[in-house]
Amino acid sequence: MQIRFLLLLVLMGIFNSCKKNADAPASPPADSTQLAVRAKDSALIDAQSFYLWYNQIPSAFNAPSYTDPNAVMTALRAYSMEPGFGNTPVDRWSFGVLQTNWNQLSGGIGTAAGAAATGDFGLNVFFLVDGDLRVKLVYPQSPAGLAGIQRGWKVTAIDGSTNINIANATFIVNAVYYSASSTFTFLKPDGTSVNMTLTATTYPEPPVYLDTVYNSGSKNIGYMVVQSFLGDTSQLSAAFNSTISYFNSQNVTDIIVDLRYNGGGYVSVQQYLADLLAPASANNQLMMKETFNDKHSSYNTALYFKKKGPLNPSHILFIVSEFTASASELLINNLKPYMSVKLIGPGNTDGKPVGFFPIADGSWFVFPVSFRSTNSAGNGEYFNGFTPDAVAADGLTKNWGDVTESCLAEAIKYITTGTFTPLSVQNYKEDPAVVSANHLLDHANFKGIVDSRGFK
Repeated sequence: MQIRFLLLLVLMGIFNSCKKNADAPASPPADSTQLAVRAKDSALIDAQSFYLWYNQIPSAFNAPSYTDPNAVMTALRAYSMEPGFGNTPVDRWSFGVLQTNWNQLSGGIGTAAGAAATGDFGLNVFFLVDGDLRVKLVYPQSPAGLAGIQRGWKVTAIDGSTNINIANATFIVNAVYYSASSTFTFLKPDGTSVNMTLTATTYPEPPVYLDTVYNSGSKNIGYMVVQSFLGDTSQLSAAFNSTISYFNSQNVTDIIVDLRYNGGGYVSVQQYLADLLAPASANNQLMMKETFNDKHSSYNTALYFKKKGPLNPSHILFIVSEFTASASELLINNLKPYMSVKLIGPGNTDGKPVGFFPIADGSWFVFPVSFRSTNSAGNGEYFNGFTPDAVAADGLTKNWGDVTESCLAEAIKYITTGTFTPLSVQNYKEDPAVVSANHLLDHANFKGIVDSRGFK
């Protein structure tokens, strides 16, 4: 599976926040309790330096009272008041993770957040409605993928329990993402039922989950599904190049990029894809700016488009959801000033215009939100997310690439007719209870913008 949380990725040569004198004598060995306390104290020190809202952290904040660096980062989120957003903290993403787990995640090796480094099943699930749990995503080289499980299958039992409903979501999370072995009963689209026992392991995640071309009249529509901007950056770049070359060979006239479950990743990866998708007119123009707090303004930077590939689209459609976050939102925001961008999905995107980088504290990496991003028009306050231009349900009963799947069908309709289905006709509204449960089911996925520069 994945540790896709809301954030951008960074290379791993980052510094330890407790800046030790290289000439100092070696300290005597510390017991595990001392090391744990030091890691939590260091996490706070790092936040007091790099946190975007560092000046809101109370002086009495007691880091050792929390269980681990992740709990420290989570508690600090409460001190992130942003002008224009009332008294509700905007940070929902600062976190900590064991270095072993982060190294797997950042390298594109599937494993759930908080799970053992031995991985998971490569199986993601969402509720369609209460009592109807569906496979939302399967990684091809994972245990679930190799077993032939597909998006859209209904989960009717887990480890013998048929209590598959929203009230039992915590049991489902543990069985799907944090178990070494679980047995599932699936109801397939053809009406047959099958039992499968899966054993957790690690596996590579595909940079591009699916790419294909649909022909409709004079339109050649390129469709690509990108689940994450984390992983081996050279492999990600090669996969993006391959997809765009394929689109070009098929004389693609219109592009649909499916980011509905993309929680983000490296700034540099979204930058590479933006350079491939942007029109030629964007070449050498400002793409985005990163702004740190006043303690680290020397790290502020600007990125510019370096147009790659032959495609020169005038518009692009993105399929999104509440689980589209961070670097994937960054891609959308950066392209908006240079081309017509339309969004299709069940609701607003996550709303994460800020990012971080990993800071080593003992055996942990901590990720305090450290910078905000803005596009060439200066827009970057989308903490409430982007609102879709067309509302369409996440077609959980359909496999990837099925042209009758709600979101994909709506995108193709717009390309071929120039209009979306009116809301009065579609009459779709999300169930808040289902959305809440699916957020719990999605919590193990990474969401973030990670800067890959080595900060010192």
